[in-house]
Amino acid sequence: MTALNSFTAFRIHNDTNGYRSGIESISLDDLNAGEVVIKTAYSSVNFKDALAGTGQGKILRHFPLVGGIDVAGHVVASTDPKFREGDAVLVTGCGLSETRDGGYAEYARLEAKWVISLPAGLSLRESMILGTAGFTAALALYRLRDNRQTPELGPLAVTGATGGVGSLAVDIFSRAGFEVHAISGKPENSDYLKSIGASEVLGRDVLATARPMESVRFGGGLDNVGGPMLTSLLAQTALYGNVATAGLAASHELDATVMPFIIRGVSLVGIASAGTARDIRDDIWRHLADDWKPVHLDTICTREIGLNGLPEVFKAMLAGHSFGRTVVKLG
Repeated sequence: MTALNSFTAFRIHNDTNGYRSGIESISLDDLNAGEVVIKTAYSSVNFKDALAGTGQGKILRHFPLVGGIDVAGHVVASTDPKFREGDAVLVTGCGLSETRDGGYAEYARLEAKWVISLPAGLSLRESMILGTAGFTAALALYRLRDNRQTPELGPLAVTGATGGVGSLAVDIFSRAGFEVHAISGKPENSDYLKSIGASEVLGRDVLATARPMESVRFGGGLDNVGGPMLTSLLAQTALYGNVATAGLAASHELDATVMPFIIRGVSLVGIASAGTARDIRDDIWRHLADDWKPVHLDTICTREIGLNGLPEVFKAMLAGHSFGRTVVKLG
């Protein structure tokens, strides 16, 4: 195909000329090897993309690479018999924009072992409103329920609730039958959080305590910020409740005691979406297309941009101005 000889990509370099990223023209030969080639329809912007695109985080393992940890589109060529031309597919994580070229390009070449056929019930655009953020939120719910989290234990707290993972977690958790308390430092967005499923919107001050144990307030939760807020959430979690940790927007540190763990049996559950086993990955995408599908995707998708809009979104995200989800449209 002639188009594969020259197409647009947002590429990241780190060499003698320094760390830089931007739009350039590349060909299929510039991409990593893989069994499946797709024409990209959509990608998305995650916190990890902002770190990679600006160099503020050590995300990429080698250079240059096309950015974008999420991608969705239609197959144009495949050497794997499971995928045929025209199939709608997606990939989130799995080394994209870390060890492999990612989704910020008009074409992507992918390893077949990580390619997911678009589940019935999702459009390509919806799959990227979800993307890694939605997959992470759903994986948190999957692991919490696997560890016997039930609505009867009490409300689930979601920190960093106006961000991508937080917003989708509010919707997904409430869809699954849990009462959700959204915790945010942006009181002006209370109506937004309630509109997507939060029964209560609380300020960050509810997690300002530094004591090792507090009165029970939550059945468990999902933390996206790290640091003292995670410590406080653990101290306020119910007997045998679970707290999933999925982000470090405020801090990568955790200064805590063992008291919530040995007195109340609280579990701290790590969420590493990029390394999720294929069988669990398939199961979660089935849920996201069905019983866990957020009902407010159009509200949560607050922006749609092209590749040229990425630097501005990265800057806002790293400055703490994340709000909902940003979808990247290609083609």
